[in-house]
Amino acid sequence: MTDLATGPHAQNDTAADDTDAGSGDGTTPVYAWAPEEPKPRKRHLGLWIGIPSGVLAVAAVTASLVLIAPGTAVAGVPIGGMTVGGAADALSSRLAGATVVLNTPDGDVTVTGAELGASIDARTIAEQAFDAHPLWNVTQWNSEPLVADVTLDPAVATDALREAAPGAYTDPTDATVTFDAATASYVSTPATAGEGIDLDQVRTALTEAFSSGGGSTTIDASIVPVDAAITTADAETSVTRLNGILDTIGFYVGDERTVPVDRALAASWLKLGTEDGRLTLSADADAIQKTVDTLAPLVDRAPVDATVVTNAAGDVLRDLTPGAVGRTLGDTSQVADDFAAQLAAGDAAYQLPVTEAPFTTTALHRYSDVNLSTQRATFYENGQVVNSWPISSGLGANATPTGEFTVFAHVRMQDMGCTPTSTYCTKDVPWVTYFAPDIGFHGTYWHNNFGSPMSHGCINMPIDQAAWAYEFLSKGSEVSVHY
Repeated sequence: MTDLATGPHAQNDTAADDTDAGSGDGTTPVYAWAPEEPKPRKRHLGLWIGIPSGVLAVAAVTASLVLIAPGTAVAGVPIGGMTVGGAADALSSRLAGATVVLNTPDGDVTVTGAELGASIDARTIAEQAFDAHPLWNVTQWNSEPLVADVTLDPAVATDALREAAPGAYTDPTDATVTFDAATASYVSTPATAGEGIDLDQVRTALTEAFSSGGGSTTIDASIVPVDAAITTADAETSVTRLNGILDTIGFYVGDERTVPVDRALAASWLKLGTEDGRLTLSADADAIQKTVDTLAPLVDRAPVDATVVTNAAGDVLRDLTPGAVGRTLGDTSQVADDFAAQLAAGDAAYQLPVTEAPFTTTALHRYSDVNLSTQRATFYENGQVVNSWPISSGLGANATPTGEFTVFAHVRMQDMGCTPTSTYCTKDVPWVTYFAPDIGFHGTYWHNNFGSPMSHGCINMPIDQAAWAYEFLSKGSEVSVHY
C-alpha cells in the first residue's frame, strides 16, 4: 500500500474514508497534496548597498580626526596622512638614518644621526603638526613645512667623530688643584685647550641632511679649539672654596672655634678627585678620627665666674672678669663620619656636642665720695670703704663744684691750661678721671700739700692714688662732691 503524502491541512480521516469507498478495481484515481510554492522574498538591495557606504563614511570621518593633513612636512620630511605616533616614528627614523660626510685630515668619513646621538622632540613636533594641520581642515592641506631643532649629545658625537677621524683631535689638558705646603694653601694650574671637529658645524650639516630629500650632506670639517673638561675657571673656583675651608676649619662650640685645625693637617684630610668632567671633594673620616680622639681635654673646662662693675641701678659698667660656662664634651662616636660628610659639602665648622654648666656673676657697685670740708676722697665697693686719702680741691674762685656726678671719660695723660686765654699751663698731667666739665681726679707732681685746697678746680691726688682711682672707677660710676 502506498502511503499518501499529507497536505498541509488536517484531512487524514476524510482521505481514508474516500479510499475505502472505491471499488478496488484499480480504476479509481489516486490523489496527493502538492507542496506549496514559496512566496517570493522581498529584496533589500538598498540596505546592503547603504551599509558599506556608511561604514566608509564613518571611517573617513574618524580618519580625518586622527590623521595629519596631506602635504604636511617637518623639516622636509613628509608626514601627511599619518597619525601622531606614526609621524613621530617617521621623524626619528629619518633623523637616525641621515648622514654627514666630512672631509677630514684622515680622509672622508661618514657618520649617521644615530651615531652622533642626534635627537629631536619628535612626539611634540608631531602633536604640533596635527594640532595646526589636522586632515579634516582642508584649509591646512599642503601647508608650509614645520621647523625641527636637531640637537646632538656632545659626548656621544665627540666619541663618534674621534673614532672616525682621530687625526682631527688633540686632547686638552685639564686644570689641576693641589695643596702647596710652602704657603699652606691650595693653588691651581691652568687648563690647556685641545682641538677637534666643530660640533655646531656637524649639527647644522646633519639638520640639512635630515631636511633634504637625499638624506646626506658633505662638508669640509672645521677644526676648532676644544675646552678641557676641567677649566681654569673651575680650578680657581675650587681653590677659593678649599682655602676658605682651611681658613675656618675647626671644632666649634657655638661661635667659638674651640679646637682649630692646622691647615696642612686639614689638607691631609681632604681628597680631591674628578667625576664627569668636574672636580669633586671628599674627606677621610679615619684621618679625622685621630684628632677627634684628642678633643676632650681641649674642650672640657670648669665654669669661670664673672665679676662686673655696676652703678647704683645695677647697670653693668664694665666686665672685670668675663664669665665662661663650664662644658663637657659629649658623645663623639659619629663626629669623624659627620665631619667628613660636612667637609665634602664645603662646611668646615663642626659643632661639637657638649654639656654646659652655668657660671655665677658677682656685681661690684663702685662709687666715690669727696668731702670738701675734710679734703678727703673715699672710695666704696658694695657699701664698704676700700680706700681713702687726703686730696687738694679747688681754691677760692676756682672752688670745686658740688653735686652728684658720674664719670664720663678717662685720659691717661694731658696738658692742662696751656691755652692763650689760660692763666696757667701744667704739662703731662697723668691719670685723669673726668666726672664734671673740666673737673676730675688726677695725679699731681708739682706739690705735696694734700689736705688743703690748692687746685684750679680739679681734685689733686698723689700720682699712684690717682692711678688707682683711674682703674677703680668706670665710665658711669657715681661721684658725690659735697661739704
